[in-house]
Amino acid sequence: MTLEEVLTQKPAERAQCTGNALEEVLVSAKDNDSLTVGVYECAKVMNLDPDSVSFCVLATDEEFECDIALQIHFTLIQSFCFDNDISIVRVSDMQRLAEIVGGKAEQLEDAHCILITNPANGSWEDPALEKLHLFCEESRRLNDWVPEISLPGR
Repeated sequence: MTLEEVLTQKPAERAQCTGNALEEVLVSAKDNDSLTVGVYECAKVMNLDPDSVSFCVLATDEEFECDIALQIHFTLIQSFCFDNDISIVRVSDMQRLAEIVGGKAEQLEDAHCILITNPANGSWEDPALEKLHLFCEESRRLNDWVPEISLPGR
């Protein structure tokens, strides 16, 4: 999908398409062992190998919106992503995100940050990831630096 095709979509279509693309990318990255889950684990990856990071998802829900420490972490992560040209989005449904990336509930308690990294053997091509990058690029043009995406329901 080209940027022109993305721009001509209606907002409702674009939101649904973007949510589906995010789910598709997360499942694909999980299958390729290219997901890093957790604020601290993501910070380690960003510090050690920022070039391996392809995409960042920040997740919160009503329970954590007033968590000042988490908001500070988000600010630092966003700044790092902006400085390193890493596309970044926000998701407000942590429960659905946890279902997609899988794992035990206690492990996903810190699923506030998820990185999609390139595999060790090089980058992987994914049309859904390209859609997400185009969506982020378009959002930045509209001064929406961390766009929010709604994940599709089950």
